[in-house]
Amino acid sequence: MKLRSITLLLITELAAMALWFVSAAVLPEMLREVEVSSFRQAALSSAVQGGFVAGALISAIFNLADRYDPRRVFALCAITAGAVNALLLIVSPGSLLAITARFVTGALLAGVYPVGMKIAVGWGKDDRGFLVGILVGALALGSASPYLIALSGGADWRATVAIASLASVFAGLGCLGIALGPYHGKAARFDPSVIVKAWTNRRVRLAYAGYLGHMWELYAMWAWVAAMTAASFSASLPLPEAERLSKITAFTAIGAGALACVVAGKAADRIGKARVALLAMAVSGSAAVAAGLTFGGPVWLTVVVVVVWGISIIPDSAQFSALVADAAPPEQAGSLMTFQTALGFTLTIFTVQATPALASAFGWPPVLFALALGPAFGIVAMARLQAMK
Repeated sequence: MKLRSITLLLITELAAMALWFVSAAVLPEMLREVEVSSFRQAALSSAVQGGFVAGALISAIFNLADRYDPRRVFALCAITAGAVNALLLIVSPGSLLAITARFVTGALLAGVYPVGMKIAVGWGKDDRGFLVGILVGALALGSASPYLIALSGGADWRATVAIASLASVFAGLGCLGIALGPYHGKAARFDPSVIVKAWTNRRVRLAYAGYLGHMWELYAMWAWVAAMTAASFSASLPLPEAERLSKITAFTAIGAGALACVVAGKAADRIGKARVALLAMAVSGSAAVAAGLTFGGPVWLTVVVVVVWGISIIPDSAQFSALVADAAPPEQAGSLMTFQTALGFTLTIFTVQATPALASAFGWPPVLFALALGPAFGIVAMARLQAMK
């Protein structure tokens, strides 16, 4: 039952999260159809972050993942998100309606990703790092999938949007077949004071701090890795070839991170979640600096650096959530993990929106160096958490 439920959870998480970077994956094709300002180009991605924050705050404050059957919450949100995302097929690219649709899609995904973690941690304690790790791996692979879909779909960006929307609908239906594990905890009543533990519980607080450092870097990289590598590759390749290779690089980098989550999850249950998170941030921060140093250089070298960055940038994410689940009562874990993601994604609204603007003003290398500041902050938090043991 556990294997079947976790497998189905991974499949549905992967399918639903394909909605996240749809607009970033098809942006070059959209721009060939209609002119969109640089602000609205960024807003198509940052609106998802903003919507996610709004949805996660509502979910955390009202304890939705802890008070209601998480499978039904997941199903309702995934199906509705797929339907809302499909509005991109009929509204003008980059319009206010398109940006609003992306915001609502992000809000609904707050009922998918954190709720999926709530389901996963209910299936284990000793292997919790691994369970959350493979779930975040599915999230990473799902986030990468629009780049692969867009690559195979060519110039028809609407096909990518339609496929991602349908995948989310099927994910919602599939989630209803998942069973809840023996460690699943349910809150008996509405208790908004639960989120106060984010400040009063030092272990939770340090896990949150590490997560914020991680999120400073993660979604700026994921959202703009294709644009950044296309700009780097265009120094030595024709633009169409540079754009095509950038999509392959983006999918490979983000997708490779999914595999790293599985390995890191197994390691975390043996040597400690905080230690694995610290090591991952040390590598990803170094890779961000290396990406800045190699920008515009040999294509093969940039590809290698970016793939290493993609491998190391995501495995720590699962461990921050697992650390919160370990420190929290079972009936509060869902709300505290959801609130954690709300804080992290609030930060990404700034980083995702600011990254292309700063790159346009100062060039990509300084921006890539600045992204390394987040892992540095997270490393300090994890070192302090380790010192408590």
